Amino acid sequence: MTKFVQIHTLVSYPPSNLNRDDLGRPKTAVMGGTQRLRVSSQSLKRAWRTSDLFMQSFCDNFGIRTKEMGAYLYKALTSGVKLIDLINCNDDAKEVNPKVPDDTTKEWVEYIAGSFGKVEDVNTLKTEQIVSFYPEEILAIDEIVTRISKRDESLEEVLSLLRKEKTKDAKKRNYNNVLGLLLEKQKAVDIAMFGRMLAANPKFNTEAAVQVSHAITVNEVAVEDDYFTAVDDLNRGEENLGSAHLGETEFASGLFYTYVCVDCELLKSNLGGDEELANKALRALVEAMAKVSPTGKQNSFASRAYASYMMIEKGKQQPRSLSVSYLEPIRGRSMLKSAIDALIQTNDNMEKVYGKCCEDRKDMNAYTGEGSLDEMLDFVVN
Repeated sequence: MTKFVQIHTLVSYPPSNLNRDDLGRPKTAVMGGTQRLRVSSQSLKRAWRTSDLFMQSFCDNFGIRTKEMGAYLYKALTSGVKLIDLINCNDDAKEVNPKVPDDTTKEWVEYIAGSFGKVEDVNTLKTEQIVSFYPEEILAIDEIVTRISKRDESLEEVLSLLRKEKTKDAKKRNYNNVLGLLLEKQKAVDIAMFGRMLAANPKFNTEAAVQVSHAITVNEVAVEDDYFTAVDDLNRGEENLGSAHLGETEFASGLFYTYVCVDCELLKSNLGGDEELANKALRALVEAMAKVSPTGKQNSFASRAYASYMMIEKGKQQPRSLSVSYLEPIRGRSMLKSAIDALIQTNDNMEKVYGKCCEDRKDMNAYTGEGSLDEMLDFVVN
């Protein structure tokens, strides 16, 4: 398997507000001394991981990111409905051994949820940090909750029994908390790709195999204001001819460069050595980068766009971004052509100075109609 896969894309968005700051303005950054539009890596990763493309491809290998697990645990214990049914909103779920809440119920929930992160509020039982849960972890927690729900078993008795079961085939492992009792072969594609950080239990962190840059425009931009009104359909103009609502939103447009680096060996390792699943994840990532847009203000601007250009590099050389291609902003009417040329020229110049930066490379150019997405998907996993 290739060590590194590097993906470069150019995507043009019309007037839009894809990723807002705390004031509701499009996010920006200064690069090369000029203002550019920016879409954060967090926004991009969320758009990709929550897209239909990812959800449909990895429905059985997808994590859940939440602060609410403690509340769901408490509801499962007190209602008798299985945790997995509550999470999946299964209306046909049946109650099994509902438990009357007592002083120890919240203690149990705090102990279980506390393995993933400190519970910040004993009433809401939310964790301080948002936590990504593997599907295998949720199933294992569900098993623990089901056992605890039996009136004749205490939390400590359940945990003690599970420790004995786990240590039959494993030696010198730490099973002092719930995390240690969970399944070790975990296969959540989104967590394997984008990582997990547990401040309360760092040894159970997952290092991200996919590094994502902030998307930045290759051109200088100016953020503009849109003053808009909404008219009351039942206002007959008898007393007031004005609009029922006045509003203002800000927008801008630009051609965005995005860079992604994938450590393929780490991705495979994070997926328990499953190379087939790792390849499927790579294909889904490339397709999402080409097709999926951030969801911000889409109802107002309908700014969905496909990648106009994509370059994929494979090899063992140290990765590097090609954002230096756009330190000097692209100007003129042939912006897309100029941006593609600048990217290719920078890459060629880099290789003249450093030697080959990858063992193999392929590109797709919607501007000239060369290459295809299917070819790119096959290339990234071959």
